[in-house]
Amino acid sequence: MKSNSSTDFLIIGAGFSGLVIAERLAAAGWKCVVVDRRNHLGGNAYDGINAAGVLVHHYGPHYFRSNSQRIVEYLSAFTEWHQVSYTIKSYTRGRYWSFPINLNTFEEFLGREATSEEFSAWLDKNRTDIPDPKNSEEVILSQVGKELYELFFEGYTRKQWKLHPRELDASVCGRIPIRTNRDNRYLAESFQALPKHGYTAMFEKLLNASPGVELHLGVDFHEARAQWTHKHLIFTGAIDEFYDRRFGPLPYRSLRFEAESFTAEQLRSRAPISGKPGFWQPAMQVNYPDFEVPFTRIVEIKHATGQQIDASTIVREFPKDWTPETEPFYPIPTPEARAAYQNYAALATAETATSFIGRLATYRYFNMDQVTGMAIAEADKLISRYGTNL
Repeated sequence: MKSNSSTDFLIIGAGFSGLVIAERLAAAGWKCVVVDRRNHLGGNAYDGINAAGVLVHHYGPHYFRSNSQRIVEYLSAFTEWHQVSYTIKSYTRGRYWSFPINLNTFEEFLGREATSEEFSAWLDKNRTDIPDPKNSEEVILSQVGKELYELFFEGYTRKQWKLHPRELDASVCGRIPIRTNRDNRYLAESFQALPKHGYTAMFEKLLNASPGVELHLGVDFHEARAQWTHKHLIFTGAIDEFYDRRFGPLPYRSLRFEAESFTAEQLRSRAPISGKPGFWQPAMQVNYPDFEVPFTRIVEIKHATGQQIDASTIVREFPKDWTPETEPFYPIPTPEARAAYQNYAALATAETATSFIGRLATYRYFNMDQVTGMAIAEADKLISRYGTNL
């Protein structure tokens, strides 16, 4: 790096938010410098081929989906897509269950065939009458009742967040669908796909199409501000870190990933369990809701990528406490945490030469298409403010 360098826009973070806004601003003629303290681009969406030859998501599964044709068209300029219908299962009581809860789950629960009408009647009889659910426990009890709540939700949620569901916003469990038909899909968006060659390849193509963007890896926020003068800063990291945690650290949840790869020969012995050759488990994701099991899920992303390879890799996901030395994966979805965030949000609102975008900078859970849309919208605002430089 040259000392005392300058750029039009200094962008902290090379994930979805930072790279998309950089591309949009560069297309308007502005010079952008993107930095990331990690040694790779892509943020938590970073993926790649591991030693077994399997394309894996290094920071947990990233299931792209969207109802926005505009977002899909934008990203399609940088990738082809592999269409997929994401399916998961839950493993408890010594067996695999269809999940999210649907008619197939109900039949597995009863041990016999049933109809949608019978399932609806059962739900009407067993759900708890809570007209206005205030938390995640109440929202599930009001939908399926105590027995299915305890079977699939309570233990999983306690492990994931280290909080009881009654302490969490209703949105945490409320976003999981409950169906009375046989729809096994995990997600309902109209477009469900993965970048055909992976997220990293998509981001690399985005950068190749943006000659006005410089990427510097292994550079943290404080080093970047000292290195580059700029007219506007775009921050996609944790907002409390931006302000040196003057009101104290915001609470986050972190994760630990444990990967294990298998050869074709090893996988053949799993065929009675996985249900098809070349795979270790019967679905892309299997949840483990039993509180005694230390991990929350096992992901075998090869189910979704469509990669044709004999080997496969599974990744066990262990939630863990966050400390300032670990990665903040999830803002904690509690009223108290949101109230603490407001102290930092008030400071951010007063900033005139800094934009805060992305999950950590706004302390909210967003899907990838939502983050992409946020970055495009912020770029449009900045171009409206500063004009173009073509």
